[in-house]
Formats: sequence, C-alpha cells, structure tokens
Amino acid sequence: MTDPTSLDRLNDIALPPEVPWWPLAPGWYAVISPVLAAAVWLSCRAWKQWRSNAYRRAALQELKSLQTAAAVAELLRRTALAIAPRHVVAEMTGSSWLDWLAEQCPEPMPEIVRTQLKVGIYQATPATTDLSSLQTYATRWITHHRSPITDH
Repeated sequence: MTDPTSLDRLNDIALPPEVPWWPLAPGWYAVISPVLAAAVWLSCRAWKQWRSNAYRRAALQELKSLQTAAAVAELLRRTALAIAPRHVVAEMTGSSWLDWLAEQCPEPMPEIVRTQLKVGIYQATPATTDLSSLQTYATRWITHHRSPITDH
C-alpha cells in the first residue's frame, strides 16, 4: 500500500498564461491619445515654421555669393519685402530705411555697416573695402529680424 501523502502524487503548479500586450487596456488609450495629438500638433507647427522661414534660408544662401555693398543692400530690401507690406518698405530711403532695419533686429547696427549701406551702394565701382562686417550684420539681420507690426 502506498502512502497517501507521498510526494509521487503531487502535481506541478499550473501557472496562468502570460498577459498579452495587445489589446491594450482602456486606460492606455486615454494616455496615448493626448500624447499622440500633441505630437501631431507639434509636428504641424514645426513644419509650418520651417516653411515660413524659407525666405530666410534662400536669402542666407544668396548672401554667401554677394561681393558688393549694393548687392547686400538689395538683398536686405528684398528680404524686408517678405515680411512687411510693399508700401512700407518701398517708401523708405536713406536714414529712415537704415533706422527701420535697425528697429527690426535685436542687435544694434554698427556704424561701419550704416556707412556702407548709406554711401557704399552709390559708388560707381565697387571699392576694395572689407564687407565682412556688412555681411555679418546682414546674416544676423536675416536670421534674427522680427516681423514689424504694421497698420494697414
């Protein structure tokens, strides 16, 4: 006769099946939905910002090849036309134009740049002056200018 408490009669413990990852519990959908919506919103916003700055990228690319103060001044004018109404930008000349440029940029305009934009653009032949400060300021202006608040 065998002993009723014998270890031979014991069975292994039956484990339940593993919990599957899918389908998710309803709480996870409540967590994922706002995160997904925020990601879509941020992506759309970044895409819109990138597209709205296309004129800046084009102007910076063109600035690399310019060799005269007149060409840099023309590029600054065309870039300003991208952010301000034509009647505002086209009417300004001389000191009023330079003051407007300086107002739109958070960095102050150096005096040498002001002189190059005021006098250098009217020289018949390009002078052998150093344009590095003008190109540096133009790069900063194109990169950091603010859109003006205009009354239409």
